[in-house]
Amino acid sequence: MVATYIEAIRQGLWEEMERDPNVFLIGEDIGVYGGAFKVTAGFHEKFGDRRVVDTPISEAAIAGAAIGASLMGLRPVAEMQFADFITCAFDQIVNFAAKCRYRWGAAVPIVIRAPSGGGVHGGPFHSQNPEMWFVRTPGLKVVAPATAYDAKGLIKSAIRDNDPVLFFEHKGLYRRIKEELPAEEYCVPIGKARVAREGRDLSIITYGAMVWTALSAAEQLAAEGIEAEVIDLRTLLPLDREAVCSSVKKTSKALLLHEDTRTGGMAGELAVTITESVFDYLDGPVVRVTAPDTPVPFSQTLEEAFLPNAGHVVEKARWLHRY
Repeated sequence: MVATYIEAIRQGLWEEMERDPNVFLIGEDIGVYGGAFKVTAGFHEKFGDRRVVDTPISEAAIAGAAIGASLMGLRPVAEMQFADFITCAFDQIVNFAAKCRYRWGAAVPIVIRAPSGGGVHGGPFHSQNPEMWFVRTPGLKVVAPATAYDAKGLIKSAIRDNDPVLFFEHKGLYRRIKEELPAEEYCVPIGKARVAREGRDLSIITYGAMVWTALSAAEQLAAEGIEAEVIDLRTLLPLDREAVCSSVKKTSKALLLHEDTRTGGMAGELAVTITESVFDYLDGPVVRVTAPDTPVPFSQTLEEAFLPNAGHVVEKARWLHRY
């Protein structure tokens, strides 16, 4: 059946709750109201208030309750209403959930859903991409699906994982992306990138909503005779370094793209990975296309200028191809 990105997440959650009675949802307004984005609409009626738990407005409490429940054998899926608010739960996530296995061998099988990203005119408190705060934290797993297929397959894998998984779902993709999903059950493995488009002249390495920006740019470049390969990371931690290096060895040029701001972004880690591992294959500098180092603007015009777009990618790719 054809499903949107948001419906794919709904399907994955629903299937896992039917499959395993230990799976439950916890978060603000996710029950009777069905969630701020209606991801969990209908879940309360189906599964009841013991498995779809509405909470006060306290992200620290949501994360802490989820961690405690997981230590007692349950598998919570906690929702941050917007990814930006995850800062309120930062201590619980990075200083407790991430360290339990290292400290005393305890599994913490929680998933934290974090609707992230711009393009929806939400302003500086509802549009951030805070994934790198967690990518640098040992003990966590961080995923960022770009497609409906991956959104469903990765949410199912995240729920079944015995370590804490942060699931960054881009709000701008919720109802924009549609895809035919298999009728049979499937999971997408955590830690494996995919080749979204084959190419020979340069590699565009990206994730999340920027995969679609990269594919749009690749179409424009193809009309000019430049064949760009697009790598969709899917998972940021653990990072599929082998897939990244394999693509760069093939094309000899790398363009790194993300919606997050520039300094300390994923592109820096990718650039070091490439130069450490496949430097001898490079025929040009590793380049970045990112958002600038500012808060996300509220103004539509300013936000459009802030976010990377296909035009920015095409311009940088032309330069790199000529190098």
